[in-house]
Order: sequence, then structure tokens, then C-alpha cells
Amino acid sequence: MVIGMVVGYKLHENSGVKNFFTISNKSPMQEVLDLIRLRYVDKVPVDSIGDRAINNLLHQLDPHSVFIPASDIEYVNDDLRGNFSGIGIEFQLFSDTVNVINVLPGGPSAKAGLMVGDKFIKVNDSINIAGKHLQADDIRKLLRGESGSPVKLTVLRNRQLVPVTVNRGTIAVPSVDAAYMITPNTGFIHINKFAETTYPEFMQALEKLKAQQMQKLILDLRGNGGGLLSQAVNIADEFLDEDKLIVYTQGSHVPKNEYRCKRPGLFEKGELVLLVDEGSASASEVLAGALQDWDRATIVGRRSFGKGLVQEQFELSDGSALRLTVARYYSPLGRNIQKSYKEGYDKYEEEVTQRFHNGEVLKGDTTKRLGPAFKTPKGRIVYGGGAITPDIYVPFDTASMGKEIMKLYLKGTLSNFIYTYFIEHKKEFEQYKKTSDLAGFKAGEVEWNALKTFAMKDSVDLTKVAPKDKAYIIKRIPALIARQMWRYEGYYEVMNQSDDFVQKALSVLK
Repeated sequence: MVIGMVVGYKLHENSGVKNFFTISNKSPMQEVLDLIRLRYVDKVPVDSIGDRAINNLLHQLDPHSVFIPASDIEYVNDDLRGNFSGIGIEFQLFSDTVNVINVLPGGPSAKAGLMVGDKFIKVNDSINIAGKHLQADDIRKLLRGESGSPVKLTVLRNRQLVPVTVNRGTIAVPSVDAAYMITPNTGFIHINKFAETTYPEFMQALEKLKAQQMQKLILDLRGNGGGLLSQAVNIADEFLDEDKLIVYTQGSHVPKNEYRCKRPGLFEKGELVLLVDEGSASASEVLAGALQDWDRATIVGRRSFGKGLVQEQFELSDGSALRLTVARYYSPLGRNIQKSYKEGYDKYEEEVTQRFHNGEVLKGDTTKRLGPAFKTPKGRIVYGGGAITPDIYVPFDTASMGKEIMKLYLKGTLSNFIYTYFIEHKKEFEQYKKTSDLAGFKAGEVEWNALKTFAMKDSVDLTKVAPKDKAYIIKRIPALIARQMWRYEGYYEVMNQSDDFVQKALSVLK
């Protein structure tokens, strides 16, 4: 910035532009950007340079303060609202063509007659999208719009062009994507984020399972990167009694603020296990920390991400926004949930990857503590220093570590194969009306050989993979077919039958 100021001053002396810096009280950063816009030898996207400069500045503060451009603000806010205005489909780009892989029951597309397997050729009659190498975000922008507005589609179905008009509507994005009885007395709930609708969704799921005589619960927060603190606090209140402290926040310019239980909870007494991993962050860690500190739940899994910084969103004049860190989260015992970021932004971003390289996620060495010790009311020792360390460790499944197996995921080959295989065998799969019926489908050599042939088109060679890798993929195929048929509810019902985390949780609850 200082160099920029000096350069700007020298340019001012020789530019012949009088009083350039006296027009207004601009910051040095704005002055430099203006000079680049007016005097630089080539045309450059100054706005994008400014956005990067702001984010670089914020990275000097902490890893989670972030600038949100005006073009992204609606999409970001939709994620926290838990809904958006669209047509109600899940799609996948396959061979440069948009394929409908799921149609939301009762949604606008279902009412208009769109079907799984339809391929989009045109949007609004004039926009030909087939074979155009578009990105997923480009497709979303075409399909989303004001609720009630029409979007005209031309789809390819059974080798025939079919016109379909869909009136956009409000599409819910569920936070609770699975809630069912995994044993006659044990419920399972998976929460993927904490949005405005999460607590009502959770209560609906909890009441449903309670009505089915649930006495024990597995709450799965794996991969849940957080969201709204209020939703995590409300859910914690359903498990904790009296006016127990759930979490408190504090910052240099923000006074200490305590969040406590306010009402009788719906599940204050039953046995409870929480599943966490390195993808569980922020509000997920608030919930896990509170239940661990009060001896209310057994935490099963791997060390959580370690995000304990509180962001407040400030709207800026051009429609963009700044999410600025204003405080830190602390568990009821005073544990600081945020891991260290003293080594800089890049090292911080790589920290989770380093857990795989240094063997932490493989060995499950929970004896290595990162911070001070705290004692729970029942005398258990828990540790601070960032992140939530589980009570019972579940190591990473090394069977999924093979290079070619990783390519299946990174290239989207496996998901494309599942969709294609489902479409080719649609009549066979339609005989299965619920997930328990899918037990009649056993993936084996036939499916593996079909995947090998399919993967070769993506330059993924499965001919020499390790037997463990092969077994891992074959085990996942029925669960992925279930997701294709019944979305995530079906996926978890099938996958949990062999999932290491869930099986460990069930052993704890016996």
C-alpha cells in the first residue's frame, strides 16, 4: 500500500492531472485503483483487482473475515435462508448436457411434468445450452428467478424434443436431510448446515422419531460447516436442562454475551451420541462443545475443524457485503474453539490436509492434546486449544486412498456412472418402493465391470486397483443408487448399515 502511495504521488507529479488527489478524501487503496483505471497501459478489470485486494487485506486479520461481491450476495444469503426461487430440480452436467437427476416432489418442475433423465436442450426458447461447456453456476443463473415467473424449456426425452414451461417457485433447501429409526429404539438425524430453517426442521424430525418410541439418538454433524449460531443454540436447548450455559462470545469491541437454555427440552434424558469429523465447524462445534462440557453426549469421530470466530455481516454501498470477525466462541467450560492461525492464511487452509499427511486421521492418536485441560462436572478431562476432540476416535478408512479411486470423485466419474446405470436399469429399480427393498440389489462383479468400462472414458484406469479399493466402491454403489432414488434420506439409510462412525455409535449406545 505504501509503495502504491509513492508510485501514485510520482505519477501525479508527471501526469498533468491537477488536483487529482484533492477531489475527495479517498483512501490510498482507492486512489491507486483509480490511477490503474485511468492511466494503466492495458485495460484491466479494476473491480476484480479491488475485490482481491480487499480479501488479501482481510487475510492479514484472520482466515474467516471475507468480502462478498454484489454478484454473489444473493446466492450466499440464499444458503443461510434455507430456500431460493427456482424450478426444483437436481441436475448434473454430463457430456456437456444438463441431465435432470432428481425432481423435487410437489415442486414446480414436478407439477410441469419434468422427469428424471430429461436432458436440457434450450432455455427460454432462444438459449441453446446443449454442448456449450457451461458451468453449473451458469445453469443456475438461467433457471433461478423471481417466484412465479415462467421459464420455457426444451428437453430431450426418449429421443424426442419436448417443450415444458415451469413456473418458478420457492424451493426449500433442507438442513435435515435424514431422520429415521436405525434400530427399534434408536433414531438417526443428519444435519448438513445451520440455516434459518434448521431448528424447525430438527424439531419436526425429533417429534417424528419420538412418536416412534425413540429412546436413544445419533446426531450426525459430519461435514456440517456451520451457519447461524442461533439455530445451534436452540438445538442444544432441546438436550440440556435448567438454564445451563450453552456458549458465550467475546471480542475486543463486543462485550461478553452468554447463550443459555430457556425452555424444557424435548430430549433432555435419552442417551445421545454426536458424530463429528474434520468437516464439522463453527456452529457444529458450538453444539458439540456444549454437550461434551455438560457430559450430555458422547462425541464419536475425528477432531473437528476448529472454527470459533464469530462473523457479523455489514452491507456496503454497492450491494456487496463484508463478513467481519467480531468475537470468539467459548464453550461452557471456557474452551476456545478456534484453532491457531498465527502461521498465516495458507498454513491455516492446509491444516486439515496435514492431518492426513501426518497420520492423525489414520492412527486416531487422541493422546496428543493441543491446549489446556478442563474438567467436566462428572470429572472427565476435555481439552481446549481449538477444535473438539472426540471421546471415541474413528480413524479414516484407508481403503479410499487409492489414486484412481480419488480420480473417480474428483472427475465426477462415479456420480455420472451411478446416474447412467440408474437410467439404463430404471425399470428394474422402480420395483423397489422403499430403502429396505433395495436389500434385494447386490452390487458385485457386473457393476464393477460396468464401472471399469465407463471410467476408462474419463481416463480412469480401474484394472489394477487394490482389492480394498474395489470393495470400498462396490459397498458404496447401493447407497448411491438409493440417493438417486430417494435423495439423502435413502443414502443414509443404506450407507449407515456399514458406516464405521454409525456402527461405533451403535456400540456405544448398547
